[in-house]
Amino acid sequence: MKLALLVGLFAVTACLYASVGFGGGSTYTALLVAGGMEYYLIPIIALTCNIAVVSGNTLRYARAGLVPWTKLWPILALSVPAAWLGGRLNITETVFIGLLAIALCFAGLRLLLQSRQSTLNTLKDTPPIISGFIGTAIGFYSGLVGIGGGIFLAPILYMMSWGRAKTIAAACSVYILFNSVAGFVGQAMKLSDGEKLAESLAFWPLLPAVLIGGFIGNHIGVKYISQILIQRLTGALILVVAIRLGVNWLDQVF
Repeated sequence: MKLALLVGLFAVTACLYASVGFGGGSTYTALLVAGGMEYYLIPIIALTCNIAVVSGNTLRYARAGLVPWTKLWPILALSVPAAWLGGRLNITETVFIGLLAIALCFAGLRLLLQSRQSTLNTLKDTPPIISGFIGTAIGFYSGLVGIGGGIFLAPILYMMSWGRAKTIAAACSVYILFNSVAGFVGQAMKLSDGEKLAESLAFWPLLPAVLIGGFIGNHIGVKYISQILIQRLTGALILVVAIRLGVNWLDQVF
C-alpha cells in the first residue's frame, strides 16, 4: 500500500475514533498489516499514532472534569508496567500474527455488532483487586500487539456497570494514553538497531495525518456520516484482515 494512501486512511481513522474517545490503534494496525508492513515495525508506528490522537481526547475530558481518577487508578497502577513488559518482550512473527489476529477479530466484532450504549441506571463499585487484574491483563496483551487496549476495556466496563457513557469514554481515553506510552517505550527498546529505527522514521507523514484527523474529530465529531455505519464498515474490514492473518498463522504453524 502506498504511503500517500495510508496517510489519507490514517487521517480518516483518527477523525472517527477521536470523536468517540478512542485512538484508533487497532485500525492503524489493520491498515499497516494490509499494507504489507514488516511485523516488527507495526506496533511502534501504530502506538505513535495512538498517542498523538488520544492525547487530545484525554486533555478534552480532563478539562471537562470527566476523568474518574479515583476509580481509574487501580486499573492504571499495574496496566502501565504490564504494557511496558508486553512491548519489551521479543516474540516470534508467528506468535505476533496469532495474537494480532485475535485482537483484530475482537475489535472487528465489537465495531460490527455494537449499537449505541444506553444510559446506565445503576452503577456498581468494583473492588480494586479486580480492577488491577483487568488492567494488567489488557495492558500486557495490548503491549504485545501494539494497541492501546481501549477496544477491550470499554465493553468490560460497560458490562460491569462501571460508569456512564462519558465517564467510560474518558477513562478509556486515559487508559489508552498511558498504555500506549508504556508499550511504545517497550517496543522502542527492541528497535535499538539503527536501520530498523530508520525504517520506522520513513513513515513520519502518518503522524501529522492523525494529528489533523484527531483534531477534527475532537472538535466537531462526525456530523454528516452515520457513525454506526462507518463503525460497522470498519469492523468488517478489520475482520477481513483478521481472517487473512489467521489463515497465514495456520499456514506457519501447520
